Amino acid sequence: MAKIFCIANQKGGVGKTTTTVNLAAGLAKVGQRVLMIDLDPQGNATMGSGVDKRKLELTIYDVLLESATVAEAIVKSEKLIAAGCGYDILGANRELAGAEVELVDVERREKRLKLALAEVDGAYDFILIDCPPSLSMLTLNGLCCANGVIVPMQCEYFALEGLTDLVNTIKQVHANLNKDLAIIGLLRVMFDPRITLQQQVSEQLKTHFGGKVFDTVIPRNVRLAEAPSYGVPGVVFDPSSKGAQAFIAFAQEMVERIEKM
Repeated sequence: MAKIFCIANQKGGVGKTTTTVNLAAGLAKVGQRVLMIDLDPQGNATMGSGVDKRKLELTIYDVLLESATVAEAIVKSEKLIAAGCGYDILGANRELAGAEVELVDVERREKRLKLALAEVDGAYDFILIDCPPSLSMLTLNGLCCANGVIVPMQCEYFALEGLTDLVNTIKQVHANLNKDLAIIGLLRVMFDPRITLQQQVSEQLKTHFGGKVFDTVIPRNVRLAEAPSYGVPGVVFDPSSKGAQAFIAFAQEMVERIEKM
């Protein structure tokens, strides 16, 4: 059975999409079968995986409204396959913004994604879901079908405040909708060891969350930031960069952590 993880944080601009596409590419590179689901109407994870969101015939929108199956809506990126990091993509575009309104009156609306993924469960080792930066019906669909949440966060004061909100949300979903849901780990991203505050916040995280903090730290890296403009994850764009190497290490840590679960 596939392990399903949401990459979520209610604070925007913390590197959720960068984490999702690079972890997907990293896992594919270490031999895992991966499906990446873009649940954000901006479609950044879709574009960052080498797929033009404007040319998609079927998207996650069609899956949520049950007008297409997951298998029908999946696309692949030739760029990623050529680089040896190929993963399946369930893309998104602006249409998805309308799903919020259309799902309001639908029964089992928060379980739509869970039901749809049941049919492809055996085809993957990992399913990664890039969530929008708000607690919307889309995010709720992701959380309801996930085994756990990976939280990318910058080591800054406001990030700690956002983390408190997210932990409370996860507790509520765990209590009412998904008994399997838990925080798998906190991933420190855009980390600059020269900044004293970041080191202090990093230590605070380790003190409060202990083993929930991933050992891998993703450094602030220009190559990771440049990669989306070329339509590929940083792991593909510049495999030798510090950021790409960190994500490969993170993918290996994820595989090891899941084996122990």
